[in-house]
Amino acid sequence: MQTAYVAWEELRAARAARSAGTPEAAPGLYVCGSLQGLARPCVAMVGTRAASRAGQSLTRRIAAELASAGACIISGLALGIDAAAHEGALDGGGMTVGILGGGHGRFFPRRNRALAERILQTGGAVCSPYDRDRPALPHQFLERNAVVAALADAVVVVEAPSRSGALNTASWAAGRIPVLAFPGDVDRRNVAGCLALIRDGATLVRDAADILQELRLETSQNEAQQLQFEPSDLLQRSVLRALESEQLTDDQLIDDLGCDASAVLVALTALELGGAIERRDGTFARR
Repeated sequence: MQTAYVAWEELRAARAARSAGTPEAAPGLYVCGSLQGLARPCVAMVGTRAASRAGQSLTRRIAAELASAGACIISGLALGIDAAAHEGALDGGGMTVGILGGGHGRFFPRRNRALAERILQTGGAVCSPYDRDRPALPHQFLERNAVVAALADAVVVVEAPSRSGALNTASWAAGRIPVLAFPGDVDRRNVAGCLALIRDGATLVRDAADILQELRLETSQNEAQQLQFEPSDLLQRSVLRALESEQLTDDQLIDDLGCDASAVLVALTALELGGAIERRDGTFARR
């Protein structure tokens, strides 16, 4: 990955004069790709690396809807919620920016290298506050979190246990930009951090519409687009057939269709964004 060093003053300019924080640990960033996405409203989506399948599915769907509405999704290119946020932004045809906890030449985690390449190919950016050969060390991820929060207009926490880097990101954002969190069952370890944030004043959100309202954005979908939507592949048509007579959850659809879970989730996202299906109390139904 070829990088260029961009000072924080230039990063502010890239954000089209909107405010940005200035982490002391990052006077600038090494940037690979395009920073055009920073001119859009920027939403940081963060959460645990050990995310549940439901948490990843939710993150990917919400990120796709936000990206489709014109937001740029920022996250840390880690496993779990971060990766799902970047994937969702790509699903929604939008911009996404990943911030590494080490240098580009010591890319970590290696499993997300292909995802980083996709981000670059679609006009996004992979950035780091560290020089090319700096390894990813534990304390640097906390500094990376400060960069994620500094570039965002809002921080959304999806799944986070009581001790989580996502809460550190939220702490960098608190008092400067909105901090939003998804709730969950009180006995689930992975949402203990989200519930604590809500208790301490973070905004409870239920869907992308709540986040868009906080950012004063409107979705780019309209009735004409929904009427014109046509399934683009066999899997999307199979999903629609499965929903002809009953409402199903994403897990039921994955089991019924016998397809890869990620492929089914991508198809569901495309169909929902196109207005062919909608969510009803945790299930999907045809419009």
